Amino acid sequence: MAKIRGKKEGSIHQRKNGTWRAQICLEGQRLSYTARTKLECQDWIKKTIRQIDQGMTFASTTVIFGDFLKIWLGSTKSSLCQRSWEHYDQLIRTYVLPHLGSVKIKDLQPDQIQRLYNHLLSSEVGIHTVIKIHAVIHNALEQAVKTGLANRNPADAVIPPREPVKEMMVLDDSQASRLLVAAQRSRMEALLYLAVTTGMRQMEILGVKWSDLDWIKKTLKVERQLIRGEGVQFSQPKTRYSRRTIVLGKTTLEVIGRHYDRQNEIRKKAGEGWTENGLIFTTANGNPIHFRNLMRDFKNLLQAAGLPMIRFHDLRHTAASLMLNNGVPVIVVSRRLGHARPSITLDVYGHLIPGMQEEAARLMDELITPVEFQQLHQPHPTAPDLHPILTAEESTPHI
Repeated sequence: MAKIRGKKEGSIHQRKNGTWRAQICLEGQRLSYTARTKLECQDWIKKTIRQIDQGMTFASTTVIFGDFLKIWLGSTKSSLCQRSWEHYDQLIRTYVLPHLGSVKIKDLQPDQIQRLYNHLLSSEVGIHTVIKIHAVIHNALEQAVKTGLANRNPADAVIPPREPVKEMMVLDDSQASRLLVAAQRSRMEALLYLAVTTGMRQMEILGVKWSDLDWIKKTLKVERQLIRGEGVQFSQPKTRYSRRTIVLGKTTLEVIGRHYDRQNEIRKKAGEGWTENGLIFTTANGNPIHFRNLMRDFKNLLQAAGLPMIRFHDLRHTAASLMLNNGVPVIVVSRRLGHARPSITLDVYGHLIPGMQEEAARLMDELITPVEFQQLHQPHPTAPDLHPILTAEESTPHI
């Protein structure tokens, strides 16, 4: 027998098969929920009433998560670069829709999302991929909350995998010099000079054009990055802070100048086979350098210089390390690297500058040590030296 309750309290009754059914009225329409126990139905009614009080409509209760993801993905297309949008689309189609696509947004629970992550990890899907999937699900559900389709974001209560610590390898100043010596008179020389002296990202360097270089002001603008793929495609830099102007040193400009002359010679030899893209770093016919070919040449140079096999991205870490360890202010390093805030620079590279800790310890000792303590530990002018130290004259053996 149904137990009828007051307005907005819903009703609960037990069915013939022993299960329990809860119902509540919303905008003249009936919402139903079936569970194994009466307590589960009571919890559902409480949760549903809370959702109604927070603005849930009947229309929102019918929205399927998979359908919403497709709509959300379409709305993000204008705000994402093409490559990122395609990556999101692939993650949703491959991993999310098969597992959560048929669930209604109002019924989506944190444990369902958590089970998805656990399943993917146990199926040997990479941690980075699962982290990206979490970002997509969380961002999509945040939009559902803003538009009233959900009253809370169930992904908030999920524990995504922790991003593994990436091993950061850097070259010291002598190793960096050896690399640049090995690259002399090669088409890689200017490219590596930029990487080591500016900390620019790989695809930023491959996307830089001659029009970005100001020979008079000695500056280089970072306006775009090359997209990995076929043909010539560019996108905005990684973040809005990545769009920056970097001051170049005299030697770096001289190296780029030699590269300019060398490229003109190559252009003349190529003749009609040259494709003008305005890029500073190109193949023999003017097209962008493919990142795999860049890595091949980079590894060859490392081997020739007798240096460890680091990633190209480690040159960015090397640039940061060299600047910080040689007294360049953090805010300047941050701007050259294109970080949003100096705190990001310190979070990433603070461990590379242990010398600053020693200097800070010495300075703080000098600043706060009481005068009485200093006087107490000064040797008494008339006190005998119980442990005499030989003078230079006494300690030098007679020849």
